[in-house]
Amino acid sequence: MRPTIFDKSRPGVSGHSIFDTEFATDIPAELFEKSLLRDKPLGLPELTEIEVVRHYTWLSLDNHGVDSGTYPLGSCTMKYNPKRNDACANLTGFRDVHPQQPQETMSGVWEMMFHLQRHISELMGMDEVSLQPAAGAHGELAGLLIIRKYFEVRKEKRSVVLIADAAHGTNPASAAMAGFTCRIIPTTREGLMDIDALTKEMNGDVAALMLTNPSTLGLFEERIEEIAAMLHENGSLLYYDGANMNALMGLARPGDMGFDVMHINTHKTLSTPHGGGGPGAGPVGVKAFLRDYLPAPIAVHKDGKFSPEYDLPYSIGSVKAFYGHVAVLIRAYCYILTMGPQGLKEASENAVLNANYVQARLADFLPPVFDKLCMHECLLSGNFLSVSAYSFAKRLIDYGIHPPTLVGAGCVYFGEELKSAMLIEPTETETKEALDEMIGVFRKVLSEMIADKNLVETAPHSSSIGRIAPRAEEAA
Repeated sequence: MRPTIFDKSRPGVSGHSIFDTEFATDIPAELFEKSLLRDKPLGLPELTEIEVVRHYTWLSLDNHGVDSGTYPLGSCTMKYNPKRNDACANLTGFRDVHPQQPQETMSGVWEMMFHLQRHISELMGMDEVSLQPAAGAHGELAGLLIIRKYFEVRKEKRSVVLIADAAHGTNPASAAMAGFTCRIIPTTREGLMDIDALTKEMNGDVAALMLTNPSTLGLFEERIEEIAAMLHENGSLLYYDGANMNALMGLARPGDMGFDVMHINTHKTLSTPHGGGGPGAGPVGVKAFLRDYLPAPIAVHKDGKFSPEYDLPYSIGSVKAFYGHVAVLIRAYCYILTMGPQGLKEASENAVLNANYVQARLADFLPPVFDKLCMHECLLSGNFLSVSAYSFAKRLIDYGIHPPTLVGAGCVYFGEELKSAMLIEPTETETKEALDEMIGVFRKVLSEMIADKNLVETAPHSSSIGRIAPRAEEAA
């Protein structure tokens, strides 16, 4: 393990050496309020500038990202982000605006946001969009707050949200945060929602059903129109978790399937940065009858001007300071413009093609859990491995491949029968050559497992941090 920057610190070493002789460095303490003065040193590490630069450069090399290698993390859509979009977000006219400057001086920002709302509405099949939520799960929470407010205005007491057992973990978390009680709807052996179980749950307490389509199992809900009709007949709403929209762009729209509210993860669908704790964006879209419940403001075009509109009678209020993460939204806007309708459609087609290619090439030793074509990700069974799926995945790290999502590792809450399954999402940005290289690594690890199980069970060996501790089932 590399030493920390504090381990490298040496008393008296400075990272700066240029001083302005006209600027006093010994400002009298009496100029400041006593409450603002420190009574002891800050305790920062003391190094030269080059030592600091090298330390953090080496740390960055320890990190695995989509720019450094294949990242087939199922359900997460770790795809390449074109750097031209970063350059557009850094244009002076966008970079130097401030949310507290007069709104009439920000017409270019509002114009961009208005057109982005329209483009995302078109992709979703929704009528109106708010760009304010700061991430996918945040957009999900905003959508559920809209649903809650809708029934409050109608004076209907509906306290239950139904959630598919193949949903993302954020679904029950967001529903609970919005004040709902969650009930789980099981999946059939075919990997689809159990319609009989759903029927039994239908009553006047149900506010909504949360559904991802395609699901986290990588399958399309074939009876979605029947499900939508059932919810609407019950007076309930249908919520779409847009995490898997990457499989549908230009091919199908949730709004056309019967969904009333949805969010979209820009990092998964519209190629904005993902991970690292930085800002994201999770636009939330609604059908026309829910427009006035959206977070305010939304961008509008009136009298030839682009501006924010705050006058939404039933708005759930702001869910984020100012207007959301504008720099991320600019990247999403640029991605849509540079791809165009045909390019977005091809992106989804290639995402589906890549997933099915991986599924077919690995089927002889990692057979698909559901013997059918998948969508943008494939769910493969590790039941025939002589080591745990966990160990198999860890060995991939030694060859520069990020492990796929391990269903049994608590990433998603599926049943015992899927504890050895791997969820692989290659995304559309991986070439066939890159996929063949990844498939070759999978096969190499298979050969190692047959020749020397211990080599695989103690992996990874080349990373700066090895296996920290065995999992409970492995130790048993």
